Amino acid sequence: MIKTNAMRILDKNKINYKTYSYNGCEAISGIEVAQSLNQNPDMVFKTLVTTAKSKIHYVFLIPVAKELDLKKAAASVNEKSVEMLKQKDLFALTGYVHGRCSPLGMKKFFDTVIDISARNNQTIIFSAGKIGYQIETTLEELSKVIEYKLAPLTL
Repeated sequence: MIKTNAMRILDKNKINYKTYSYNGCEAISGIEVAQSLNQNPDMVFKTLVTTAKSKIHYVFLIPVAKELDLKKAAASVNEKSVEMLKQKDLFALTGYVHGRCSPLGMKKFFDTVIDISARNNQTIIFSAGKIGYQIETTLEELSKVIEYKLAPLTL
């Protein structure tokens, strides 16, 4: 299996995690990823990058079958409003392209908020930073490598 930067970060920090791979060289929907892994879509999370009116960027992780509520997202980071980062700006800002964005291994750390529903699962699954690869770990293990908070984020 390929080792992505996100996996190397977890290895370096001795984080317990599991990896999944699925056939896919193009971005498919998060729901299709969950189906291909035979996992509940409520435990498979997508990574979304936003820009606030203040020009600060934020990262949000939400279940793949849900939509980000921009008002709730803004409130969770004490901003008046946030909007999705334009796809053309994603690589320059994070080092990731659309469909491969992981909360781990971005060019720099951004304040990160995970939907509170993550607490309903023993583990969550998210992108390993390359299409076709996912990481599964606990919130506790994830907190050893990134700072995040939990908040209600979905519609």
